[in-house]
Amino acid sequence: MSSDILVDGAWLESHSDDPDLVLVDARPAAAFWKGHLAGARHYDPRLFSYNDTTPSGVKAFVAQSEWIFSALGVTADARVVFYEDRSDIGVVRAAWQLEFLGHRRVAILDGGLAALRQPVLVTNAASFAPSRFKATPTTALAGVDDVLGSLEREQVRILDTRRASEYFSEEVRAKRGGIIPGALHLDYAFNTDAAGRFKPADELRAAYAALGIKPQDEVIAYCGGGSRAAHSYYALRIAGFPNARVYLGSWGEWGNRDDLPVETPRRDDAPAQAAPAGATR
Repeated sequence: MSSDILVDGAWLESHSDDPDLVLVDARPAAAFWKGHLAGARHYDPRLFSYNDTTPSGVKAFVAQSEWIFSALGVTADARVVFYEDRSDIGVVRAAWQLEFLGHRRVAILDGGLAALRQPVLVTNAASFAPSRFKATPTTALAGVDDVLGSLEREQVRILDTRRASEYFSEEVRAKRGGIIPGALHLDYAFNTDAAGRFKPADELRAAYAALGIKPQDEVIAYCGGGSRAAHSYYALRIAGFPNARVYLGSWGEWGNRDDLPVETPRRDDAPAQAAPAGATR
């Protein structure tokens, strides 16, 4: 387990009284109010979408994110641990968002509530003071211009984390089907095991290396709206590929703009190669 990204139930139990610990429940509101960990604050990133990653769109995303984490009372010295039922797309999206904003103490409860031995859930909301959160954005976000400019760079890999049916345009969820030209494919669902935890680093490393990704490569992950891409962003980092980024606008932006290039691979034309176990093609 990568201790700087993932924490487990034992860690949470031993640090539950830390004064700087902030727990954020990233599940839908109905699940939060049915029962959550004591002291947890609530933020469901599924309620927000960002299909404009031009400079003005990213500026708006940063401003809204500052407001969100200010309302959550996140301070510069807080150790923020996000969780949901499993290590799924809500928790990674929220964690990635805060990390992109420059907060250095971000972690994910690996496996979520399902990984805890006997989780004690409460229904009362914790009281906390809002903060004045100020972002110092990092390079974890790739905008549409970054992606477009990367298409001719040898050490940049574009990674499509959607389902195979989306990759092969059998399922079209935007104005156009297709992929970003040259995109590799590995469904984000490969990243976790049956218990909802991230797979071991060596297993993840082998799968991404099999796609031709090298440790020194920059990898820009995308999906439909950025959440599945955030999942693979963390899987790549756990696996030892540190230069990962998330294309926030993903296919919701790229597939709806007629001025951007697309390729439309078909299953019958895909190269005959063995996919990692659990992957989809």
